[in-house]
Amino acid sequence: MLLYEHPLSSYAQKVKIALREKGVAFTAELPETFGTGRSDGPFAQANPRTEVPVLIDDGVSLFESTVILEYIEERWPAPPLLPRDPAARAQARMTEEVCDTQYEAVNWGFGEILWFRRATGALADHLRAEAAAQTRVLQDWLTGRLGGAEWFGGVSFGWADAAAAPMVNRSVHYGLGPPEGSPLARWHARVRERPAVAETFREFDAAAARMAEAADLYTTGGRRREYRDHRLEWMVKSGGVEVVLAGLRTGTIRFPWPDAASRPDADMP
Repeated sequence: MLLYEHPLSSYAQKVKIALREKGVAFTAELPETFGTGRSDGPFAQANPRTEVPVLIDDGVSLFESTVILEYIEERWPAPPLLPRDPAARAQARMTEEVCDTQYEAVNWGFGEILWFRRATGALADHLRAEAAAQTRVLQDWLTGRLGGAEWFGGVSFGWADAAAAPMVNRSVHYGLGPPEGSPLARWHARVRERPAVAETFREFDAAAARMAEAADLYTTGGRRREYRDHRLEWMVKSGGVEVVLAGLRTGTIRFPWPDAASRPDADMP
């Protein structure tokens, strides 16, 4: 079984945690064309969006992390990540939805400034402050979801924990982690000790340490960062519309498939 992924992708981390929790063996591979937007090669054939993760299992090719997570849960039902109660299952999926959209966008936007230097000076300071403030709101929301339990699903690690772990851990990496001693900080300390999560976080740390080397590829046009849905919304609403416009002018950002670049008759800005 093959998993196209990038160790920094929170979506790929979620899938790897699920596979490892269930003891499913897989080979992880960073696609050669990742970040280029190219439409040729096996990666683009497996996912025309050219996004990770992509899971290829015995001829079945799947993209979109939630779809993959559902496939994993049904294909390998033990140990279960979703609770049996329908209301509890819906609660887990709602937590995942917020993590995959609002939380990921804040983390991604902060990384655009930290790693890819999309803004400098006052604009960079403003965007970092926005990210910090919004992170606190999201972490407060997650704290409310956690309540007094050890895990988001109650007594056992589950679906929502796998979804939230990469998001909160990236905030910690950015210096935006939950307050020391808070319920969410204690949860993060517990979750990172789980073997499936610990291995995934080690891969994240190793990749993050090399980001300074890779950043130039994304600021010179060698690779292009994808400004999809909630990410684009975050940058605009947080005051970074000029970041988007500059990226369009320099050709260092892209939008999801099918975009203007995929049409031979389209004029690029």
